[in-house]
Amino acid sequence: MVSKRSHRSKEELIEQLKNKKETFWPNTSFEPYNTLEKNLPIPTKDLHKAEALLKRFTPYLAKAFPETKKMNGIIESPIRGIPSMKQELEKRYQQSIHGHLYVKCDHELPVAGSIKARGGIYEVLKYAEGLAIKHGKLTKDDDYSKLANPEFKQFFSNFSISVGSTGNLALSIGIMSAVLGFQVTVHMSVDAKEWKKGLLRDKGVVVVEHDKDFSFAVNEGRRQCQKQKNCYFIDDENSKDLFLGYAVAALRLHEQLKQKNITVDADHPLVVYLPCGVGGGPAGITYGLKYVFGDHVHCYFAEPTSSPCVMLGLATGKHEDISVQDIGLDNKTEADGLAVGRPSALAGRLVENMVNGIYTINDENLYKLLAFLHESEGISLEPSALAGMYGPASIDIQQQLDRMYGSRLSHATHLVWATGGSLVPKDIMEGFISKGTSFLRQEE
Repeated sequence: MVSKRSHRSKEELIEQLKNKKETFWPNTSFEPYNTLEKNLPIPTKDLHKAEALLKRFTPYLAKAFPETKKMNGIIESPIRGIPSMKQELEKRYQQSIHGHLYVKCDHELPVAGSIKARGGIYEVLKYAEGLAIKHGKLTKDDDYSKLANPEFKQFFSNFSISVGSTGNLALSIGIMSAVLGFQVTVHMSVDAKEWKKGLLRDKGVVVVEHDKDFSFAVNEGRRQCQKQKNCYFIDDENSKDLFLGYAVAALRLHEQLKQKNITVDADHPLVVYLPCGVGGGPAGITYGLKYVFGDHVHCYFAEPTSSPCVMLGLATGKHEDISVQDIGLDNKTEADGLAVGRPSALAGRLVENMVNGIYTINDENLYKLLAFLHESEGISLEPSALAGMYGPASIDIQQQLDRMYGSRLSHATHLVWATGGSLVPKDIMEGFISKGTSFLRQEE
């Protein structure tokens, strides 16, 4: 059984993190949304602008990626009830989950098969649109399917895009950029999986491997891009456009919940559990969700015990000026998408008063949850995507919510954000499941 441990002081928290204890941190800087919305650093109108850009590109996406045709070129994932997994969690952790449990299936997102399809693809498309308009090849009133024509591929081949990544962001940016015609280079950290590197190379992407972590890969990618003519660097640590691409998910989720007749209001809270690496993805989604649902939504981030960079940055108030290595952690985890030692300079500050709390989870429990989900619901995710799955069973989170809602918590909707998995090769996924099953057997 996982035992999350709330802390009594900053010193105790850091000591628990140093020792890789699974830890819950309640955000004492949390504020009601109506006190924040008048002074948001990124205007909420920008979310609608981002959504409008994605809509302009739907004719192109439907043409360039046939798998998006059934959604008319919209890159979106479904939400799915997981009642059998709810029962497994309640049984395993001896904790009732009040309300209904769903999973947001971002592992099924077309094109890149992960949450990174949102921010990464949005930023590439925005850059492409800007270039095409600037050079007189496109107007916003055009049918964007013309971007699939050879002349545009030739045009975009004069420009390059670069990014540093642990894996999934590289997939989204690499695949989208290459299809448009850009010259694209991804700088992969030591944590990146070989199959992700291979997939990118198959798509014509230049993969530069580094034997150091995410922050080094980002810095090296930025440095090399700055030396090249016509090179655009997508900065996972600081990008407003990545952030907005993630935030658009909230507008889409609002419609999906309505279609399923799921109410979100003062008597029907929405509780969202988000795996967290550098922080951009979960922070962008949180920013959007607070705009859409205000104080009726509650967001929790989940990080590996070896890489709790966002918890560390927020709890100390140091943000990007502190890393997990500074407190003696090695930043090594099987959750490659979350293997980040230093938090985003942008994301943490944007949501430091919005996120309800953060918890850590170790690799062994990620694998166990992976096996449980596969067995109970037939859903296969990569390890990092299971980080949010513990949240609904967390006694610390349940106590926090119970203080706010009491008996109304039985009307809650719990949504675990699944971040990646559909592109994982079959043999590797089978290995993940086997490893999780093996850990479970050792408990018996």
